[in-house]
Amino acid sequence: MNLELFIAKKIHFSKDGDRKVTSPAVRIAMIGLALGLGVMILSVAIVVGFKKEVRNKVIGFGSHIQITNFDSNSSYESTPIAVNDSLKEALRVWPGVKHIEVFATKPGIVKTDAEFQGVIFKGIDTDFDWTFFRNNLKEGELFTVDPDKNSTEVLVSRYLCDLLGLKVGDNLFAYFVQEDVRARRFHISGIYETGFLDYDKLFILTDIRQIRRLNGWEADQCSGIELLVHDYDQLDQITEALYFDMAEKQDRNGNTFYTRSVKELNPMIFSWLEVLDVNVVVILILMMAVAGFTMISGLLIIILERTNMIGILKAMGQNNVSIRKVFLYVSFFLIGKGMVWGNLVGILICLIQSYFRVFTLDPSTYYLDAVPIDLSLTSLLLINLGTLAAAMLMMLGPTYLITKIDPVRSIRFE
Repeated sequence: MNLELFIAKKIHFSKDGDRKVTSPAVRIAMIGLALGLGVMILSVAIVVGFKKEVRNKVIGFGSHIQITNFDSNSSYESTPIAVNDSLKEALRVWPGVKHIEVFATKPGIVKTDAEFQGVIFKGIDTDFDWTFFRNNLKEGELFTVDPDKNSTEVLVSRYLCDLLGLKVGDNLFAYFVQEDVRARRFHISGIYETGFLDYDKLFILTDIRQIRRLNGWEADQCSGIELLVHDYDQLDQITEALYFDMAEKQDRNGNTFYTRSVKELNPMIFSWLEVLDVNVVVILILMMAVAGFTMISGLLIIILERTNMIGILKAMGQNNVSIRKVFLYVSFFLIGKGMVWGNLVGILICLIQSYFRVFTLDPSTYYLDAVPIDLSLTSLLLINLGTLAAAMLMMLGPTYLITKIDPVRSIRFE
């Protein structure tokens, strides 16, 4: 029989099942732990969700990896590369690669009678993965790229449609500044909205053949190749391997290939997202410290309330280690109750926000229209295990007070 656990249960539970530990200070300590754990769960869920949502939107507009001409500058007026079927097949079977597609970009100006706006036309081919834009399609439909003819249909963002006063089914007039200004008429087949305004106000999707005609490119030429990978965590390794492999190759015109990941193409955004990890660590440390100190105060009160019992146990022959175990068990019960309530509060708020999107955001500032939530079972277990371990370690200090209690004086203590 575990005597320490038996005594701890007697302290914590009465015979009729009611809580014996009912001191207001102890209840406040448990509430503090519950709130601290709830905040930690929310912080991790929000930051992980925010990073994933923003990252997925950047990837949706530009894929995980891009292979372009080494001579291309940072503008969207790109130098073409020639892509043959053998190169596509080699990339398609590359370890870790899920999908490949070619693309072409062309800066232009969209004009109506009242407004005009500078945009980027992104030309796509029959191999384009529509998943991202299908999930963000708000009106109309996605257009079909026909390999046998040029399509004049385009997919435009809601931001541009509202700015220019356009809607599904309208014609859109674009002007391209080259050696001579060229004008093209397009037909709006659908409207998308991602909430990522930096890109929503910039990109219009069209048939890649339109870009090739404007630039005078041949049928196998494009601005680059986009690749999607299976596992984002392997992105850096796949990019590095591809970089050195593609650097040794040239297209039929002698152009060298340049491989970059989405992190390299958007360093400011991904550096900003990495800073968020520091914020989470700070929040976790602060909340754990607050919860730990409240539990320390609660345990000290319990020890003071049980000074008489401690003296009796010592007089009966119990050593300090055994008595300290008793109060560590009591601490475990209190911490467990606080963690149960903390999990309930944290998970409930996460579920409410995930399904009902109660807390909204300004997309122009945060790139999202609502606070995102992404809470995995692994994260939840790690938070709970870390909180339990840290709280129990912090409880070792207060129990040292038991070694200083004199049994003779404490038995007379009330």
